[in-house]
Amino acid sequence: MSDFEFVFALYSLLLGLSMVELLSGLGRALETRFAAEESRAKFAIGWLTPLLAVFVMLDLLSFWQAAWTLRQDIAVSGRTLMAVAAFASLYFLAARLVFPSQPEGFANLDTHYFRVRRVVLGLLLVLLVAQLAVYLAHPALAAMFADPRIWGTTLVLIALMVAAMWVKSVRASIAILSLLVARYVIVYLV
Repeated sequence: MSDFEFVFALYSLLLGLSMVELLSGLGRALETRFAAEESRAKFAIGWLTPLLAVFVMLDLLSFWQAAWTLRQDIAVSGRTLMAVAAFASLYFLAARLVFPSQPEGFANLDTHYFRVRRVVLGLLLVLLVAQLAVYLAHPALAAMFADPRIWGTTLVLIALMVAAMWVKSVRASIAILSLLVARYVIVYLV
């Protein structure tokens, strides 16, 4: 087993649990919606929380892919394991907060979105800055940033995430989250 395989096992476990948490949250929200329909109660999933979940999942995939980019430079050490555990744990925390544990406590999940968006997106920004620092510390990876498209797409990502943290309108939030999702889809497909 290589050093990368050993470290990646921990990283992929924690990131995999993050994906499971997002999907479980969506499942709980859908179950609550179905139960509300049956009992004629009011409950709406809305657009904001599911869009945030899709964005977090796409962002998580980018970090999973980033680990592959760094595979040649991974060495097993206490520092590496602690850094990987901390990084992936912050991701799990962000994913955990996207959907409420008890969605039935909300009439509309848009309310939950506005309560957690700054924490979730703030955690993702911290992780993005950490990833950029790692990339820029490696000469071979830093060379990628000579391409203005890399900086452009990264700055668009940061600007949209910051905007999503502070915009108060539901419509503007839907538009920004849709742009965040579209940005990842375009980057993945191009």
